[in-house]
Amino acid sequence: MSAATPTPVQLNPLGGESYRLTLPNTANAPKLARDFLTSLLRVSRHPGLVDDARLCVTELVTNAHRHTRTPLIRVHVAVNRKRVTVAVTDDGGPVGTALGTTMRPVPAATPEQEHGRGLALVESLALAWGTGSGGERHPGRTVVWFTLGRPEATA
Repeated sequence: MSAATPTPVQLNPLGGESYRLTLPNTANAPKLARDFLTSLLRVSRHPGLVDDARLCVTELVTNAHRHTRTPLIRVHVAVNRKRVTVAVTDDGGPVGTALGTTMRPVPAATPEQEHGRGLALVESLALAWGTGSGGERHPGRTVVWFTLGRPEATA
């Protein structure tokens, strides 16, 4: 009897290239993620997506830094000819849940507030965005992703 060989999973189901960056959860993480994504988009012939991508990845990495206790923030970028998808993963858990404390309720953002509108910004710039979990393989992880690019022509 021989051992079964696992079938490789395609990292980028839309084709193209996949890149990963793992960052320590520090105040420098958003800048490092921005610079990483900027470089990738410029060499992959997506210079028109740079500004929107920088804003979106900054928001997601900043949220992971400010609102979780994760030691590492992971950025996964999938690039093809038409689109770029960026996923930011943290090890979950709001900062306030450590050591038995609880989170204070966060009031809804108003236009006058300085913070709290970031995901609305991501939604307005992205073709699509969403959240998920690390699944069975990585329980407790949180994934937030967005896709930028040219919208598909409708039939």
